[in-house]
Amino acid sequence: MPHDEGVDALHDLVMQQLDDDQAQDIVSIPLAGKSSVADHMVIASGRSTRQVAAMAQKLAERVKQAGFGPARIEGLPQADWVLIDAGDVVVHLFRPEVRSFYNLERMWSFEGGEAAAGRA
Repeated sequence: MPHDEGVDALHDLVMQQLDDDQAQDIVSIPLAGKSSVADHMVIASGRSTRQVAAMAQKLAERVKQAGFGPARIEGLPQADWVLIDAGDVVVHLFRPEVRSFYNLERMWSFEGGEAAAGRA
């Protein structure tokens, strides 16, 4: 599968899994051509450290099951801010107050992020 299709499939899987896990305020920021880090940065919140940790572990498992290879997770077990590095898609999961403190959306959205249609 061409690189772009693989990236889109991974991004779709991430967005769907976060929605299924009832992540809050899901934002996707396209980074292609802006950063060598990844093609997409996805930022979402969980209601508690427990939910953030569970979402991170489930997401990493789904990424691996779907054949995208192992995702690296940083930030467990504290789970105030967990990074899931799935290669072309990097996911930041926060507790809400930690997310507002760091405000990654403002720092990274040069042209504004695309808010995903999900449950708030």
